[in-house]
Amino acid sequence: MDNNFEQNNQSTSGTPSRKEGWERDVLEKLALATLNEQRARRRWNIFFRFLTLGIIAFGLWIAFGMANKEDEILGPHTALIEIDGTIEAGTSGAADSVIPALDRAYSEDNAVGVILRINSPGGSPVQAGMINDEIVRLRKEYPRKPLYVVVDEICASGGYYIAAAADKIFVNKASIVGSIGVLMDGFGFTGLMDKLGVERRLMTAGENKGFLDPFSPQSAKQKSYAQEMLNEVHQQFIDVVRQGRGKRLKETPETFSGLFWSGSKAVEIGLADGFGTVDSVARDELKAEDIVDYTQHEGLSERLLKKFGGAVGTAVMASIWSSAAKPGFR
Repeated sequence: MDNNFEQNNQSTSGTPSRKEGWERDVLEKLALATLNEQRARRRWNIFFRFLTLGIIAFGLWIAFGMANKEDEILGPHTALIEIDGTIEAGTSGAADSVIPALDRAYSEDNAVGVILRINSPGGSPVQAGMINDEIVRLRKEYPRKPLYVVVDEICASGGYYIAAAADKIFVNKASIVGSIGVLMDGFGFTGLMDKLGVERRLMTAGENKGFLDPFSPQSAKQKSYAQEMLNEVHQQFIDVVRQGRGKRLKETPETFSGLFWSGSKAVEIGLADGFGTVDSVARDELKAEDIVDYTQHEGLSERLLKKFGGAVGTAVMASIWSSAAKPGFR
């Protein structure tokens, strides 16, 4: 009986020791894992900071230190400029983007000619007019350097306004060409407002300040004035086409009606000169198969600097708002 009591006593006295050892091991492992995790987190934070600084440094190096490969042009070549999409301010088809590319292409001695590839349904007559004027000026300044237009899917309205200034226009048989016209569109809700019992309260200083307001009735005088303005711009368009196409244009009553035609029909009626692609025109017309893109694209450095500037701006604004939220700045 004494032996049993002694064994039980030893067993009971040994149990806490085993528990304490097990808990100590677990705590040590947890502490070690936490420490390793903190070290790993610090290492990744340092890595990403250096990576961010490297990207910023690389972008600044490109922007200020590395020469653009496009500037390293060797030997005779064809200069290519693209207009893709609507011709509006702030787009790749805007005068601010196209004209510098044209100037650069014409001033490059090794560029034997310029191809303007157009894929546009039109847009602003102002932007198209400025580009047309610049092409006319450059053709006079560089009479030995031809400019050809190559049409992709569509060259209509403002797109054709630009194309009319070229030496020649090449299309695909299925291209859409033409739409020599001008429009001014909008909506009028006066009838619907009357039915709903809605009253338009518009106060102006100036008899025609509310001109073309969609919620006000349109007077005969205002409609006549708008039509005269459209006719004036349309006539400018007609004059540009007649001047650019000359005797090649086979005018009919529908030529300047706003209709558009297929590429094959456009060649037939003198709106285009033949069929071709950028490669075929560079090869057969300009005899310079090497093509260099002069289109003013947004470069990597510009994108990086914009993102960097945006990140800095966001951080500054966040700091301002954070400070403004403090009691002392309310």
